[in-house]
Amino acid sequence: MTDGRKYVPMEERTGNESIVYFTRDISPAGIRKAYEKVNANITGKVAIKLHTGEPHGPNIVPSCWVKEVMENEESLKNATIVETNTYYEGDRYTTEQHRETLKINGWDFCPVDIMDAEGTVTLPVKGGHHFKEMSHGKTMVNYDSMFVLTHFKGHTMGGFGGSNKNIGIGCADGRIGKKWIHAHEGGGAWSVVEEELMEKISESTKATIDFFGRNIAYVNVLRNMSVSCDCEGVAAAPVVTPNVGILASTDICAIDTASVDLIYAMCEEDHHDLVERIESRHGHRQLSYMHELGMGNSRYILIDLDNDEVRITPAKAVEGVQPFKLITK
Repeated sequence: MTDGRKYVPMEERTGNESIVYFTRDISPAGIRKAYEKVNANITGKVAIKLHTGEPHGPNIVPSCWVKEVMENEESLKNATIVETNTYYEGDRYTTEQHRETLKINGWDFCPVDIMDAEGTVTLPVKGGHHFKEMSHGKTMVNYDSMFVLTHFKGHTMGGFGGSNKNIGIGCADGRIGKKWIHAHEGGGAWSVVEEELMEKISESTKATIDFFGRNIAYVNVLRNMSVSCDCEGVAAAPVVTPNVGILASTDICAIDTASVDLIYAMCEEDHHDLVERIESRHGHRQLSYMHELGMGNSRYILIDLDNDEVRITPAKAVEGVQPFKLITK
C-alpha cells in the first residue's frame, strides 16, 4: 500500500498524461473560462455537485458566482444543484435543516435537489477492495451529466478536499453511504481513518463516475483554502494559504493531483499549514488509489489559459502568487 503521507513528485509517476487547464482568474468569468474547455459531454439533465456549506460559511464558492455561471452557460441554464444530507448532526443533518441552510447561504436562485431526501440507490463499485456497491442519494440516477464544481481546501479527516471528496462523500447518502465510508461495523462513528478512509472515499467516487461515464467534468477553485473543510462553517481555521487559480479537467485523478502539486509548488511559508494537514491525514492516498483503480492519470499536461494555452509547470503557475486575501464577493 502506498504511504499516504508521502508526496510523489511528477518525475516519479508513471502512466499516461491527461490535460488539465489553468487560469489565475478567480471569478465567475474564470470558472466559465475553465468549464468551457471541458464541457463537451455535459448534456441532457445536468446535476451540479458542489459544497453549499454550513450557515454563513466564509470560504465556499459564493452562490452569486454560481448563479452568474449558470445564467451564462447554455448547458447549465436548466441545471440542478445537488447535495446530500450530512452524516454528522448539525445544520444539514435533516432535509428540513438542510433546506434552511441553503436559504441562508443564498442557494435559492435555482432548484436544489437533496438527493437522499426520499431514499437511496445503490450503484456498483467496479474493482473495489472495500465495497462492491455504494449507497447514494436516490435521485442521482435521474441525471444525464454531472458538473463537479469544487472548492479545493484542506480537510479535517481527508487531508484535502478536492473533486474526489466532493463526490465520494457528497454523493453518498447521509445515513447509509456516509456511514459505510466513515465507520467500521460495530465501531465508532468516525473509526475509519488514514489510508482506509482515503480508499473508501475514492471507491465511493468511482461508483458515481462509472455511472456518468464520459458525461462528467471537473473544476477546482483554489481560493480561501483553509486547512478546514467547508463543513466546519464559521469555525473553520483561518486561511493562510495564498489563492492560486482555477483548474479544469475531465480526469478526476489528474485535476486533484494538479491541485495538490500547485500547493507543493509554493514556498514553505505559504504552503506549510496545508501540506502538514495533507500529510498528517495521509491524504496522498486519495491520489494514488484513484490511479490504482483506473480512475484517471497522475501525470498531466498543465495548460495556461491566460497565456495562449501554453504548457506550464505548477511552479510557473504559482510564480508571483499574491499573499492571501479573502475573496468574499
